[in-house]
Amino acid sequence: MHPPPHPPAPAADRLAVIAGARRALLQEGAPALPVPIEPWIERSWRRCLAAGHRPEQTVAFDLVTAPAARRAMDGSSALVAAARPVMQTLGRALAQTRYFAILTNAQGTVVHVDGPIDRSDRRAALITRIGVDLSEAAVGTTAIGAALIERQTVWLHRGEHFFADTSVYSCAGAPLFGPAGDCVGMLDLTGIDAPERPELRHLVTQSARAIENALLMRLPNALLVRLNWPGHPPGDDSDGLVGLDTEGWITGSNTPARQMMPTLGGSVQARVHASEVFAMPYQMLFDAAGSTGDPIELPLWSGLRLQARSLTRSAENPKSAMPGRARLKDMEIAMIRKAVTEAKGNIQLAARNLGISRATIYRKLARH
Repeated sequence: MHPPPHPPAPAADRLAVIAGARRALLQEGAPALPVPIEPWIERSWRRCLAAGHRPEQTVAFDLVTAPAARRAMDGSSALVAAARPVMQTLGRALAQTRYFAILTNAQGTVVHVDGPIDRSDRRAALITRIGVDLSEAAVGTTAIGAALIERQTVWLHRGEHFFADTSVYSCAGAPLFGPAGDCVGMLDLTGIDAPERPELRHLVTQSARAIENALLMRLPNALLVRLNWPGHPPGDDSDGLVGLDTEGWITGSNTPARQMMPTLGGSVQARVHASEVFAMPYQMLFDAAGSTGDPIELPLWSGLRLQARSLTRSAENPKSAMPGRARLKDMEIAMIRKAVTEAKGNIQLAARNLGISRATIYRKLARH
């Protein structure tokens, strides 16, 4: 028999713990905190102190000019377009909670907002202006700055903010990663003098994933592959998503896909071919497109296997999504086959002898 779990600490006790941590570090400068607090919060507090800030300083939210607002929007049009439907859904979900949604770019500048925002409350109006800078450098410890720096979902309640002026806010924040794996912004759910709602961490994480998926789906993918582990048939927002062009080059992926296949999580500038990830000819993925049967097994070079389905050809022109079948010169194919034969089927040795990669051999032989 397991003992029953401890009930959550009362709100008053939680606020007392936060206040104790603030006194220890922000006022007394303790090298180590005597009370528990999230390590990332302590790191943010210490960065603010190192920058010469003090908690009692007045927070002067930036004056946002019309040109600054336009610049913020011009650089984030794709992000805002992908996020808008998700933000509208969030607005409905948050309608009775006194929380609202804020979208920023990778620098922490607000580019879109939604939800029940009380514009008559100056504290809400200040942080929901398009173009306002809400980064850690500008306003200290917030879920926005922390999510962008720590690259993880965070929950921040009242006094856990660095400045006293921002201790009226409670917020959940999640970073947003683009199809190339780079951080493109963050999603924040904020309440003012609102009850603590740590469950919003789950909501903001789920919503951030939906925005990331929408960003990937907006690319001109010839094929979109939905992936999950055996026992978890693909079909929802927990799926890995990988986009391919007609030649099998990977056009982008979402966070779950990069977690399943670390090969996709390298340099955002490096192009990756499907043959470097999947241990099967990429044309088989196109052949399975539109299948309504069971997911197909997708072997990886690591020896692991995934399930894949919901493969979708380009909606604009399905025929154009078929991979090219142009043959290589007979001499090139003959040379590759001869090298593989001489290496007794050892693809790695054949590739070394030819001065090309193993993936290139698989790709060329699979196509011919």
